[in-house]
Amino acid sequence: MLFNSLDFAIFLPIVFLLYWFVANKNIKLQNFLIVVASYVFYGWWDWRFLSLIIFSTLVDYSVGVLLSKEEIKIKRKLLLWTSIGVNLGFLSFFKYYNFFLDNFISAFSFFAMEINANSLNIILPVGISFYTFQTLSYTIDVYKKKIEPTKDIIAFSAFVCFFPQLVAGPIERATNLLPQFYKKREFDYSKAVDGMRQILWGLFKKLVIADNCAQYANEIFNNSVEYGGSTLVLGALFFTFQIYGDFSGYSDIAIGTSRLFGFNIMQNFAFPYFSRDIAEFWRRWHISLSTWFRDYLYIPIGGSRGGTWMKVRNTFIIFIVSGFWHGANWTFIVWGAINAVYFLPLLLTKNNRRNLDTVAKGKLLPSLKETLLMLSTFGLTVFAWIFFRAENLNHAYRYLSEIFSKSSLTSPEILPRTTITLVIIFILLEWTGRNSQYAIFRLKDIKFKFIRWSVYLTLLLIIYFYGKFSSSIEFIYFQF
Repeated sequence: MLFNSLDFAIFLPIVFLLYWFVANKNIKLQNFLIVVASYVFYGWWDWRFLSLIIFSTLVDYSVGVLLSKEEIKIKRKLLLWTSIGVNLGFLSFFKYYNFFLDNFISAFSFFAMEINANSLNIILPVGISFYTFQTLSYTIDVYKKKIEPTKDIIAFSAFVCFFPQLVAGPIERATNLLPQFYKKREFDYSKAVDGMRQILWGLFKKLVIADNCAQYANEIFNNSVEYGGSTLVLGALFFTFQIYGDFSGYSDIAIGTSRLFGFNIMQNFAFPYFSRDIAEFWRRWHISLSTWFRDYLYIPIGGSRGGTWMKVRNTFIIFIVSGFWHGANWTFIVWGAINAVYFLPLLLTKNNRRNLDTVAKGKLLPSLKETLLMLSTFGLTVFAWIFFRAENLNHAYRYLSEIFSKSSLTSPEILPRTTITLVIIFILLEWTGRNSQYAIFRLKDIKFKFIRWSVYLTLLLIIYFYGKFSSSIEFIYFQF
């Protein structure tokens, strides 16, 4: 079920009313309702893959219970690796089987050795990368004794399949989300209003910014041989705002929806395109995944400790694995490697934590230095996104070759003024709200109700007149 669909517009009020007016006096009943609603939400796409979530839930719940009773080190490790093996086994099969098979065949073909093997017509379950990492973090934390394993199967199931963030995150930690299922939840009007406000902003990002940019990004990337370099630059810029509006829009809707039900989940984006270096960008982009890899991969393999070689090795591991997490294509791996190259000079010169505060904090405009740093970081990001969006490495090479040709000095063949204007308005709104959790968060502080509702109405009218309403337009990260 899509957030931008009529189905969800009907589904959400029904669940909301049942949750607060029927099950409101019983936490277990509320949790059970969340589990049922989440299974309906996910099964709406393909009910057959519900078995994967249920099986993963039962495995990790059982492993957690067994870990609480086991003190022998080797047996604890065996239980941990059972969880890791099951979860990553499913993920590897559905997401990477054909990739490894095709590359295996290609490697032997290079040496004139033919191998007969057939690819499988595998459908990638929506959200498998997200809920797999969410359940893995629980098992790992229980193994490390950072949290106590739960004995409440319903609460744990609700944690795993919580529908607002089930399909595309944020990837929540058991230390934050799971305890919220144990506590009595009472309806909080101000929290619900804030949730609706963030949902509105998320829909604006998705329907107006991402989907308008998508039609031109798709046209230009899919037919790149027909266009000159200046148009291809514009296509890369459109994709840059498409992926941000699409993914951060989903996160805003997920966070806002969670607040309607009395839950607080983590911020996933913090205005990343205003970053002054790549290290800051990765602290602000897809925060739940970046911190997951930091805590469960980067630090365990040594992090930034040790000599130069270890720092270089660990940086490339974390970024390449992050790229590969996004998809079974060499373009994602190269995208990850490019970001590693961007990040390394900052790490080796110990400047990777230089920009921890908000840019131009307390000021209306940035300084010249801040502006140049933001533009250079944005330019590097746009360059890397070309590999992320390209169909394959050859497509990325041809795309970039045309950009760095004389044709970039000509006028673009596609120049959608309305979409460009909408993007500029979006950037201005993001800039004014960059000190908050999301761009229009501070509207709540305006005392005059007329002004607040005028802004809400304006956004709704823009969504109505310029939004792309089609249930066939999925969120980009559904494919990951």
